[in-house]
Order: sequence, then structure tokens, then C-alpha cells
Amino acid sequence: MQAPAALFDSPAARRIDAQATALLGGDGYALMLRAGQAAWEQVLEHWPAAQRIVVVCGTGNNGGDGYVLARLALQSGRRVQVLHLRGGGPATELAQRACTEYLGCGGHIELFEHALGQADLVVDALFGIGFSRSPDAATTALINAINAAALPVLALDVPSGVDAQTGAVPSVAVRATRVLQFIVAHQGLHTGDALEYAGEQALATLDLPAAAFAGVRSAAQHWRQPQLAAQLPPRRRNTHKGESGHVLCVGGNHGSGGAVLLCTESALRSGAGLASVATRAAQLAPLLARCPEAMAHAIEDRAELTPLLERAGIVAIGPGLGQDDWARELWQQVLACGRPLVVDADALNLLAAAPLRLPGAVLTPHPGEAGRLLGIGAAQVQADRFAAAQALVERFDAVVVLKGAGTVVAAPGASPRVIAAGNPGMAVGGMGDLLTGVIAALRAQGLEAFDAASTGALLHGLAGDAAAGDGQRGLLPRDLLPHLRRLANP
Repeated sequence: MQAPAALFDSPAARRIDAQATALLGGDGYALMLRAGQAAWEQVLEHWPAAQRIVVVCGTGNNGGDGYVLARLALQSGRRVQVLHLRGGGPATELAQRACTEYLGCGGHIELFEHALGQADLVVDALFGIGFSRSPDAATTALINAINAAALPVLALDVPSGVDAQTGAVPSVAVRATRVLQFIVAHQGLHTGDALEYAGEQALATLDLPAAAFAGVRSAAQHWRQPQLAAQLPPRRRNTHKGESGHVLCVGGNHGSGGAVLLCTESALRSGAGLASVATRAAQLAPLLARCPEAMAHAIEDRAELTPLLERAGIVAIGPGLGQDDWARELWQQVLACGRPLVVDADALNLLAAAPLRLPGAVLTPHPGEAGRLLGIGAAQVQADRFAAAQALVERFDAVVVLKGAGTVVAAPGASPRVIAAGNPGMAVGGMGDLLTGVIAALRAQGLEAFDAASTGALLHGLAGDAAAGDGQRGLLPRDLLPHLRRLANP
């Protein structure tokens, strides 16, 4: 089985770089030459017909990688235009060495004025992984010019303007067609705003010896479709419905019956053996007409919920729950039941109003709900999704699924997992209710909370990608249901 790809934070990447430099005799230029060569090979592989290449170089070692690429392109007979800002020449010894070699081969450097020249390809070598601020006015103009040129862009290590640590974009950033990361994959490029700018991603390990990575741990894992097979093995022939678990879905207040229905259907389509529903009486007829497999119960007070909680193995609470007296009574009863929980939607808002630790539970907030749980704004959550997820874990002692582009799943004492699935078409009401049912079903089938949350988020995202084959706009949660069943049987 293919292992999840390792993702690294910026301090780890710098430490590996330093250790690799020491192993190569202390000369960092050897690494720069390898990086420039790898970047040139990307050009030859993906843009072999590009004859006119603009290389935009910054002052640091990322710019030095660009000078190496520019020299190799020039030596191959390409027309090369190297641009930098006024006062933006090489500022490190290694970058100056690479620049000198480029000039020694007949290259020349031009100052950026207002627009890029004619080109077939732009290489972005402005900033590396150390960039984490808003660019100044001159740099902003240059980045805007790169984007306005509407040309293919190869970004070296990270699209300039993107924070490789967090994935945030403080101001403007280069929209790369392709990003070639050096040595390790950067965690920030796989979540949040970074996904808008990073395009296709590739990794050049630069053939470093294993000792370069000694003592350095990855910061996160990148979960892709191959991880499903390890978590969802085939069922044994002599199985029965009880072995596949009993999920109780609690929600569906007045006007929100569809939410708990979606949660229930997704739990069944993801393999739960039994699914019960505790909801308002008005929801029973439409729910059973749509999903006769559900065991639906009208619940008007907390006492009526007790026998359902006793029979259930896992409780999913929140879809369509509301925040009125009925909702609060059911929430308090569920909290007292001692069953494993998946907590979503209005249940998260009730938790935010009266926080308490929920060991063993799975919380599934979107950025707005995460902000309410932490007492901060959604923008602050999005500015560092890894830190926000970890803060939620520490506050609630629970597994956290921070939804959004590049969903982050975090758990106590574990490295987070970033989900490589999902698409913008899934930004529609009801998708989170579906996810709640998926995670609850996997938890009911015996997966531990962290694995159920990670596998559920991956399964949900992949089903969304499959359902979006006919287009993202207009995608509905129920479009995912047949794909959930198929993908849950890898």
C-alpha cells in the first residue's frame, strides 16, 4: 500500500537543507546547482517547445536557483530574459555566484518596468519558503504583471507571495501553472488559499543522502485515495449487520429535516449496519419516504431520547439541530450518554456557547464554526489552518476535522493529515451533514476516531470529485451518495 506523502514545515525544511549542505562538503552551491538543474528538467518535460523564457529572480537563494536555470536555458539555445526589481540584485553569496556564472555565459539582466516581455514561459524565482509577509509596492506590481501576462508559470519551491508554512496569502501571489518543490513537500501548499495559486505540484528530492533527513520529522501527512484501501478492508463472508455498527443521528429541527436525512443516508451508504434517527415528528414521513432503511423516531423531550442512546454505538449530532430549547435538551442528553460522538453544525455552536472537553469525539467545524469555538474570526482561522486545528484539539481534547480546501484533520498526540480531495462544487449547504454521517459510519464500523475522521473526510472528498464529473456548479450533496458506496469498497 502506498504510504501517505510526508509534508514538512519551514523550520524542518531549513534544517534538512543545512544538514544536506554539511554532507556535501559545506558548499551550498552544490544544492543550488541541483535545484536549478531539476527546474530546467521540468521545463524540458512540460514545456519542451518554449523558446522564449522569462526568469524573474529575487535577491535570495530562490533567485539563485533561477539564475542557474537561466544559464542552462541560455546554453541550450533558448532566448532568456532575466528580470529583477531595481535594487533587487543578488544579496547572498550563493545567489551572486549563480548570477555571475549566468552573466559569464553571455546572459544579461533587465530591470522590471511595467510589463513582461514576449515569452513562452515565465519562471518565478522571487521568494522562497522564508517569505511570510505582504510584498512591497514594487514587488506587488511585478507579481501582478506576471499574472496579467496570462502565460504558463513555473514557480520554484513556492509561488511567490504564498506562505509555505501556513498556506496563507497575505496580499498578492503568483498564480503558478506548476510548482517544483525542492527536497521536501511544504505543508502550506496543500491547504487554504495556497491551493488557488499552487497549480500542479511536483517534488525534486535532489538525490540527497538519507542522512540529510536524520532527526527531522514531517509536520503532516498528505492523504490520497490509496489510503482508503488500508482503512476499508473487504468484509468477511460471515458478517452481520451488528458488526457494521449502529449510528444514531440526532437533529432535524423545524425547517431543517433535510440535514438529518442527508446525515442518515450517508451513514448507510458508507457502510453502517443500522441507522436510527431522533428528530421532530414532522420529519418522519418525508424521511421514511426518502430512506425507508432508517429507523426514525419522533423525539419531543430528552427522556424519549434515552432508549435510543442506549442502543446506539455512535451518535452523530448537529445536522439541522437548531439552538432552541429542544436542541439544547437533546444536546445535554447526548453529552451525558457516554457514547462516541461526531459533532457538527448547531451542536458545535452549542459547544462554543458552553465549552467542555470531549475526549474521543470528532468535531467537524468549517472555518466560521472553528472561529466561534476558539473565540476568533474565520479569517484568523484561515490564516493558519494548521495552528487553528491544533488549538481546537488542545481546547477540546478531541479529533478535529477543519473543513475547507485542503481539509486538515488533527488529533491529540498525532501529526495532522491533509486531505487531497474535494472541489469548489462542494461549497453548498448539506455537504457537511453528509460528511458527519460518513465519519459516524466509519467510527461505528470499528475505526478509531482519528482514522474514521481522516478516512471519512477523504471518502467524502473523493465522492465529491467523482460526482463533479458533470460539472462543479450545481453539485448537490445527494449526488455524492452512489459514489460513497462505490468508493467505500476499494
